[in-house]
Amino acid sequence: MPDDLHREPIDQLREHMARRHFLVLTGAGISTPSGIPDYRDSDGVRRGRQPMMYQEFLAKPEARRRYWARAMLGWPRRPNAAHEALAALQAEQRISGLITQNVDTLHDQAGSQDVIELHGSLHRVLCLDCEQRSERQQIQLLMEAQNPYLAGVDAVQAPDGDTLLDPAFEARFQVPICPHCGGERLKPDVVFFGENVAAATAARATRAVEEAEGLLVVGSSLMAWSAFRLCRAIKDQGKPLLAINRGRTRADELLDLKLEEPCEQLLPLLAHHPF
Repeated sequence: MPDDLHREPIDQLREHMARRHFLVLTGAGISTPSGIPDYRDSDGVRRGRQPMMYQEFLAKPEARRRYWARAMLGWPRRPNAAHEALAALQAEQRISGLITQNVDTLHDQAGSQDVIELHGSLHRVLCLDCEQRSERQQIQLLMEAQNPYLAGVDAVQAPDGDTLLDPAFEARFQVPICPHCGGERLKPDVVFFGENVAAATAARATRAVEEAEGLLVVGSSLMAWSAFRLCRAIKDQGKPLLAINRGRTRADELLDLKLEEPCEQLLPLLAHHPF
C-alpha cells in the first residue's frame, strides 16, 4: 500500500482516473531523475544558456561542431521508475497512450509503445543534404572513433542530450559526415528551437486527445505551445485535466487536479495499485 505521505495524492489520482482511459503528456520533469536537467525552474522561467537555434545550426559550421562535440558526451541515458510505471500502465491498458515533449526516447527504452514524440528523437540523425536518416548509435560510434581525445572527458549534463563542455575541447572536434552521401550537415532528428512541430505529428497528437477520456500531464511547465494547446483542447472537450509537476504550469487555471510530489515516486504507486 502507499505510505502515508503519498496516500492522499494517489487516492486523488485513482479517483479521477477510475473508469476513464487517460492520455499522458510528459515533459522534461519526468527525465530529471535520469540525470537530464530541464530547461525551466519551478516558476517556468528558462534557466541556463540559450539553447541552439535551428537557424544558427543551419547557417554556421562552428555551431554544428559545437553541438556535436557536446552531444557526443551527453549520450546515452537510462529510463527511471516513472518511465517504467507509464509503460506498465499502458501494457495493462490503464492509459490510452503517451505523448512526450522529450527527445531522449526513454519512454521507448522503458517499453512504452507508439509514443507520439512531439519534438522528435535523438536516436535518429537526419542529413540535411540527402534527407536520409541514420541511427544515432552508428553516428555515435563514428564520432567516438574520430575524436578519441574526448574519451574520459568529464562534461556536465545539460538538457536534451547536451553537455557543458570547455570550448577548448570543441575546436579539434571532427564533425561526423553522412554515411549515405558524405554530406557534412547532419542534424539530430528533433525539433530545434525556431522550428515547428511536423504537421503529421501535431495531427496525430490532436487525434489522440480527441479519442482520450482525460489528459494527465507529467513533468511539464507547458510553456511550449505544442503541449499547452493539447491541454486547451482537452478542456474544450469537457474532459478532465490533471498534472503531476513540481512548480507552476501554463495551464494551472485549467487543471482539475495538480500534485507536486515527485513523479518517480507517485507513478510507480499508481501502476502497482489498480484504480
